[in-house]
Amino acid sequence: MSEVTRRYRSARREQGAAQTRQDILDAARELFITCGYPNVTMGDIARSVGVATKTLYASVGTKTQVLHALLATDVADSQTTGLRDEVLRKKDLASAIACLAHGIRDNTERFAPSIELLYSSMASDDKARQIWDYVITQYRQALREVAQHLVDIGAVAPHLAVEGVSDRLWHCFGLAAWRSLVVDCGWSYDAAERLLARQAISMLQDSVPA
Repeated sequence: MSEVTRRYRSARREQGAAQTRQDILDAARELFITCGYPNVTMGDIARSVGVATKTLYASVGTKTQVLHALLATDVADSQTTGLRDEVLRKKDLASAIACLAHGIRDNTERFAPSIELLYSSMASDDKARQIWDYVITQYRQALREVAQHLVDIGAVAPHLAVEGVSDRLWHCFGLAAWRSLVVDCGWSYDAAERLLARQAISMLQDSVPA
């Protein structure tokens, strides 16, 4: 057998293994979200993909490792730097909030399965809780930088300091706000974006101290 043929077959095996791993992760995500992470077994995942359980362990490891692989991928993909920089270029409240609301809506809609995965797993998995805390910390820091910008350009009510603006932005655009409207109430993301943006502007222009 030639070296070229061996390399070709090796590449095909690697591609097949990579596709199997991705299929397993996709199936696991769907099962974790639908059934709840604690209720899903490795056998459930194996049956969903149509592979042997031993193949599952060889490809992705334990159930905990599957969860951590999914969450690590999601966190790596969910960067907010670009959105923050775009908002910081805005020079008035309406355009800054419109930009912020739309950008957060896009990220929230895109990562809705990941958010649901965290909700379903963090109560029973310490690593998921750590990832959740990390995501929230990064999210709130980005909103605080936006709040600082809005105070610096004089776009908010004079009595509002940075922390007050940051807290109001979190109230309007935190994960719970979107989840409440979209998941609990069945709103569309378009409708939620419009309402939350109007609410944020109203709260930041409020001339009466809380």
